[in-house]
Amino acid sequence: MTTPVIIFIHGFGSNGYGSKAQAMREYCQQHSIPYSAPSLSHIPDLALQTLRELIEQLQRVSGERSLCLMGSSLGGFYAQVLALEYALPVVLINPSMHAGRSLRRALGTAINYYDDSPYQWRESYVDMLDKLEPSYPLSFSKEQCWLLAQTGDELLDYREAVKALPQAKHTIEPGGDHGFQGFASHIPEIVSFFRYAITST
Repeated sequence: MTTPVIIFIHGFGSNGYGSKAQAMREYCQQHSIPYSAPSLSHIPDLALQTLRELIEQLQRVSGERSLCLMGSSLGGFYAQVLALEYALPVVLINPSMHAGRSLRRALGTAINYYDDSPYQWRESYVDMLDKLEPSYPLSFSKEQCWLLAQTGDELLDYREAVKALPQAKHTIEPGGDHGFQGFASHIPEIVSFFRYAITST
């Protein structure tokens, strides 16, 4: 059975040890699945540079067909950009579809959730996100992209993601929140989705 190599991309102000990243890490460790969840710069261009270098390194080691992406919130935005660029399967969890617009409201001092340290979220960073935004709707198929969203997301409107990803696999749960309640229960199916995606292409 082909084993996926999974990269998890965290959201705004978060890190590679957030609750979803850690739940995924623990599952992958238990099942000997190669996994990476880098803690990224808050500067979008630097975050994307780190992710591109990681993707290209892992592709050289593991082969292009094994690599899979998943991302939450802003990480979901990055994940779809990179999935388009590298033609990779992707799972998006309450993703931001218009990250520049959404994060304009965060301009000023923001807080890193890892240690509550402050940093400056600048207009130039919003401009970077605006330039990255793909042209929607995207043509991801049900075999390449799985959207996981909850209608109770208090920060992002799940309907934007549904509209932007019309051909993707959709799991839309009522209620919940931006953190995606009950995420861990979906992990075995996420891994199965990735296994199928890398063997069917």
